[in-house]
Amino acid sequence: MSMPSAVSPNQSFFDRFASKANAFTARATFFSACLALVLLWIPTYFLVTDVDTWQLIINTTTTIITFLLVALIQNAQMRADAAAQRKLNAIAAGLADLMAALATEHPDLRLDIYELREAVGLEERESA
Repeated sequence: MSMPSAVSPNQSFFDRFASKANAFTARATFFSACLALVLLWIPTYFLVTDVDTWQLIINTTTTIITFLLVALIQNAQMRADAAAQRKLNAIAAGLADLMAALATEHPDLRLDIYELREAVGLEERESA
């Protein structure tokens, strides 16, 4: 089992990019840029004579932006979930170890240890 402190700080280029994109899109600056895009698109109605083409421009632009952002945000969320799971596993393992140490004085803890290990999927560790 890897400990949370053992998480490598070396991330791939895509992971670093996804983290920065996730942080940027969560800011008011990004919302303002999206709003500006729509506000710039609205007056183009008078430049494009066909309404269908005018609507296609904004639909295509927003679809592409959404598609790319979903992939980036999903990557960042997946890594955040994995890090949280590693931390929870470390806490559960520490709690199970503490309960095992106290089990000699409180035998009823043995069943609780088993239930904890089953609930979080901790396996018995081999002794060194």
